[in-house]
Amino acid sequence: MHPKKKLSPMMTIDAQKKLLRREINSRLKKISPDERKFFSRAVVEKFLATPLYKNSLVIMAYSSTALEIRLGEFFLTALSHGKILAIPFIEGREMFAAKLSSVDELEVGAYGILTVKNAADKILDAKKFDCIVTPGLAFDAHCNRLGKGGGYYDKFFVNAVNAKKIALAYDCQLVNKVPVAPYDVQVDFVITPNKFFAK
Repeated sequence: MHPKKKLSPMMTIDAQKKLLRREINSRLKKISPDERKFFSRAVVEKFLATPLYKNSLVIMAYSSTALEIRLGEFFLTALSHGKILAIPFIEGREMFAAKLSSVDELEVGAYGILTVKNAADKILDAKKFDCIVTPGLAFDAHCNRLGKGGGYYDKFFVNAVNAKKIALAYDCQLVNKVPVAPYDVQVDFVITPNKFFAK
């Protein structure tokens, strides 16, 4: 685990999360483009080799931002394997998942993140997902997750009752303990280039 600034027990959970988000973002910005490409490929290949991926038919994944594990090649691979793939889109304060049949259907959506063209017409029921590739800023060995603060995924998970949640991350995103609130939802697995954790 990477060392991090000690989080005082006297700090509120929200304050601890804010401090940790700042720390992890700083770490992520230090990853070079070549390292980002190399580590992303390594993590995706580890995921593709898991029984979870092989046994999942309906998968939700996210469009990567600049600092996240790159999932473009994963999209192409999953589609070539005949998986039903969906990616998120935001409407108001709620997140939905829209079916992606081809990478040619992608367009820039909320927060500058790629989403599916005419996404509202392609919504899949959250209960149909076998697996959700879940973004996050920090994770620990107990599969606790620190998101970006919007709460979209925690709310979505309430309905995605059949899905296993997996995080694909860089090693620098691992910490000794993620501060959690009662409404925070753990992921089931965390994969980094050098670690694999299961809840």
